Amino acid sequence: MQKIVVDGKPIVPGKVVCVGKNYLAHIREMGGGKPMPEPTIFMKPNSSILSGKDSVTIPARLGLLHHEVELCFVISQPCKSVSEQDARHAISAWGVGLDFTLRDRQSVAKKSGGPWTISKCFDGAAVFGEFVSKDDSFDPVSQEISLKIGGEVKQSAKTDRMIFSFGEVISFVSAFMTLDVGDVVMTGTPEGVGEVNDGDVIEAEVSSLPPLTVKILRP
Repeated sequence: MQKIVVDGKPIVPGKVVCVGKNYLAHIREMGGGKPMPEPTIFMKPNSSILSGKDSVTIPARLGLLHHEVELCFVISQPCKSVSEQDARHAISAWGVGLDFTLRDRQSVAKKSGGPWTISKCFDGAAVFGEFVSKDDSFDPVSQEISLKIGGEVKQSAKTDRMIFSFGEVISFVSAFMTLDVGDVVMTGTPEGVGEVNDGDVIEAEVSSLPPLTVKILRP
């Protein structure tokens, strides 16, 4: 089972829950218009996780690869039908993550009306930096989030642009499925997603959190 690092200790998440379409500018760059009335949720299996790696290998034969930087958090207690108000007690740590997408595969699946699971669930599709515990003074909606490739800024935004807050996400998801201790939630990506090529060095950052730097290999 794949692990993440929380406060220097490895833990095994049961699942990764992801929020799509959570920044309006990203919705528009992908050809959308208005925000959805409820969070758009998809998942990644434990096998897609990589953490603490200097490089990530995603074979070129899998197709066009896009980067998506995200603010992420770890669930601290079992959550079933949790209220938005109680959601803040259900988070143990925060970190930076990369949600990789096989964009061509996703586009073809969307056009045919089929599921696009494979485009988000391949090995190496969820890459995480170190998660760290934060007290109540940490404000998840006042963070700067950014991604650079080779030193060039590709994505940059404030997390206060998120459409659905972490409390809304936990409350919504836990109404349908139990969130278990150690599960990771990825809160969505801002505008500026784009292609990742062989040898690219990605620097992903959220202010107040440990940065994530990883080299992408596409043999």
